[in-house]
Amino acid sequence: MKGEGILLKNIVKMKADNSDRMRITLDEYKSAEMQILMHHVYEYKKGLRNLVLHTMNIKERFKTEELLNRKGISYYLQMVNSDKINVFFGNDKCVQIIESFGHTSLNHFTDEEDFILGTMLGYDRMQQCERYLKRKEEQKKSLLQNCQSTGSD
Repeated sequence: MKGEGILLKNIVKMKADNSDRMRITLDEYKSAEMQILMHHVYEYKKGLRNLVLHTMNIKERFKTEELLNRKGISYYLQMVNSDKINVFFGNDKCVQIIESFGHTSLNHFTDEEDFILGTMLGYDRMQQCERYLKRKEEQKKSLLQNCQSTGSD
């Protein structure tokens, strides 16, 4: 995927002390991306979500980290491409699970990791089950096709 090699330490969990940085003003939080992020933070703080996945422009990284650090919320950053990052945040145990997967991209998640992520994000369990089974079936078909094509040579 484009940009996977971009250095953000590829995947980073941050709990930095930003006491030496200037505080961000309220006006700097008015972008649409930051408004959506703040809504996700609100939902997390109200107990509606245990884990949030928010994809955003990398230019908003500092503001995002400042906000999450100030609110004492665990998070984990993942590069999407040279312009975008995935921000996982919420319950520390959920963030630790995502971090333990050790991948630099969502498309590298195993079927099981994908299922776990979807469930932690609060997606419908039955839809997650259907997605998991569909992915497994596609793997079987792909494996069978590969075996047939190499066996016929």
